[in-house]
Amino acid sequence: HCNFEFDLCGWKQDKNGDFDWHLRTSSTAKLGTGPATDHTLQEPSGHYIFIKNSFFHLPGQKCRISSPILSRKNKNCKVGDGVIIFYYHMYGAHIGSLIVYQRSTLKHEKVLLNLTGNQGNFWQRKALTLSGDGDEDFQVVFEGIAGEGPKDGIALDDLTFSREC
Repeated sequence: HCNFEFDLCGWKQDKNGDFDWHLRTSSTAKLGTGPATDHTLQEPSGHYIFIKNSFFHLPGQKCRISSPILSRKNKNCKVGDGVIIFYYHMYGAHIGSLIVYQRSTLKHEKVLLNLTGNQGNFWQRKALTLSGDGDEDFQVVFEGIAGEGPKDGIALDDLTFSREC
C-alpha cells in the first residue's frame, strides 16, 4: 500500500518517460491545477503524486512510474486473483490521458485501463484485475500523457495491491 505521505514507497520513475511524476500537496498547488486535498487524509497538507501540463511539456509527452516487481511464484497471485486498487483525479480543460499497464519481466505491456479527458473534480476509485502470463513476474505501470494546454493535471493516491499479491 502506498499513500505517498512520506515517499514513493518503492515505486520508481520509469526510464521510458519524458518527464516525472511529482510528490506534492494541495497546499503547494496553484488553484485549478489538481485536487483540493489528497485522498488519504482529505487534507490540503496530504500527499499524492501528480503530473501537470505546462508550457514545458509538449502534448503527447509521457511520464511513467512503475511498481516494485511482483512475483507470480506466490501461488495466490495467479490469474484473476491479484488486484490493484487506486484513486485518481483528472480534472481540467486540457486533460491528457492516464494509462495503466501490466508489464512482464520480458517487457511485454498489457493495457489494463485507458482514460482520456476530464473525469470530474473529485477522487475516483478504480480496482483492476491483474491478468497472468503463467509464472512470469510483473510490474504495474502508471503512464500520464500531457494534454493540449496548462489547465489540467492528473493525480494518483492510495495505490494498493490486494493481499494475494
